[in-house]
Amino acid sequence: MKKLDNLLKTIRQTRKNFIQLIERSTVEELNQVPAGFNNNIIWNFGHIIASQQILCYKLANLEPRIDSSYLLAYQKGTKPERFIEAAEINTLKELMLSTIDILENDLRNEVFESYNAMTTGYGVTLSNTAEAVQFFPVHDAFHYGYASSIQKVLNNKI
Repeated sequence: MKKLDNLLKTIRQTRKNFIQLIERSTVEELNQVPAGFNNNIIWNFGHIIASQQILCYKLANLEPRIDSSYLLAYQKGTKPERFIEAAEINTLKELMLSTIDILENDLRNEVFESYNAMTTGYGVTLSNTAEAVQFFPVHDAFHYGYASSIQKVLNNKI
């Protein structure tokens, strides 16, 4: 668990940075898909929450700790389908960190017993929940960077 502590710290910091990006944007900006992009800032934000739940819980044959509607809206292979209102954005902001707190507690309580291995879009094979947690700093940072690029385009800084 000690090795995962630093990873969880890194994940939390990336997610705090992403929350700050969200708070610097209008609801309209968060929902806008600029030319040349296939999603928007808020989809990337929701996606890292949904991905963590799928890779840590669903693949471990456990119930995700968030409402399944978020998984359906933000999982891999989806795209923005509707305008996301401020209330849902606020809920996602809360889930961004609370899901990591819950994950940390579940790791400490050793609730993850089995796992259905899978290979990610990065070509990384995850064989257990600890490996999924190790994957998140890369995954979260990628989507944070993508969302930062969208914000720069929207603010005419690129």
